[in-house]
Amino acid sequence: MRILAGFAILFAVSLVHAQIEKRDVHIAVGGQAAFYYLPLTIAERLGYFKDEGLNIKISDFAGGAVALRAVVGGSADVASGAYEHTVSLQSKKQYYQAFVLQGRLPQIALGVSKSKAATYKSFKDLKGMKIGVSAPGSSTHNLVKQLLTRAGLDPAKDVSIIGVGVGAGVIAAMQSGQIDAVSNVDPMMTKLELDGTIKVVADTRTVKGTEAIWGAQLPAGVLHAAIEFVQKNPHTVQALANAIVRADKWIAKASATDVARVVPETYLLGDRALYLFSYDKVKEAISPDGLISEAGAKATVTSLAAFDPAVKPAEIELAKTYTNEFARKANQKYK
Repeated sequence: MRILAGFAILFAVSLVHAQIEKRDVHIAVGGQAAFYYLPLTIAERLGYFKDEGLNIKISDFAGGAVALRAVVGGSADVASGAYEHTVSLQSKKQYYQAFVLQGRLPQIALGVSKSKAATYKSFKDLKGMKIGVSAPGSSTHNLVKQLLTRAGLDPAKDVSIIGVGVGAGVIAAMQSGQIDAVSNVDPMMTKLELDGTIKVVADTRTVKGTEAIWGAQLPAGVLHAAIEFVQKNPHTVQALANAIVRADKWIAKASATDVARVVPETYLLGDRALYLFSYDKVKEAISPDGLISEAGAKATVTSLAAFDPAVKPAEIELAKTYTNEFARKANQKYK
């Protein structure tokens, strides 16, 4: 009986895998070592994509905007990036849809250099500064534009934006004086804080910090693709969502030490203690179930419209920017 039951399970798994329209999927990501994309890394390292019948190729770029260009240009199938890109793209009549959530908070912090911190009092004092972001047009850049606009400054004229990636280059750029302030993610921002190199002046790594800036929890890292891809490859998209939701749930129960054992050694930046400390600071920002909230999606549209005249809330079809159909099914599979 056990043998028959085993064959039945294998047959069922094979049948599901046989339905997958596209087994070889190319994912573009902007800075995979960041906690922002931790579920993607966990799903890859623990073999969750393979368990779903997928062969995944991940290309890592300097920032989310660069990764997005790879998908829009057709050299990659799926982007692992910020949800807000689906809204910005729709304002340009390009329809991309997020189908599973990795982060329920942006996890971005803005810090000013130690030399500037003494005279810094408000976002208005960012005027004239050279500000490092992961890549121009990325979510780290959008945070800067949001804060500058709120302070009555012109993001295009009142500061200089410099792309510094999300790895060790962030630290080098700040320590060398190449930039006066930096908008980036962990573990880099925590390292700069602990080293006394920066003073954090805006923080979306926690619920409290995120709501203080936007009044809501904004969805962050997602997997998204052209809406045509989602519609033509529903079983492939379901398999991707299954793997990420499974990773979300693994992370929800994991300790910092568990995570450090799984990620590549290079992600630790040569300082395991720092990595563990950083993880504990951002753990609440990781989605526990892969579901995107409507309130968060609406707040994203409002935040983008504040500084991007192309984003007109009344014209954005929210239902086309995200779907929870696949994440809901994934939660049923991985209860």
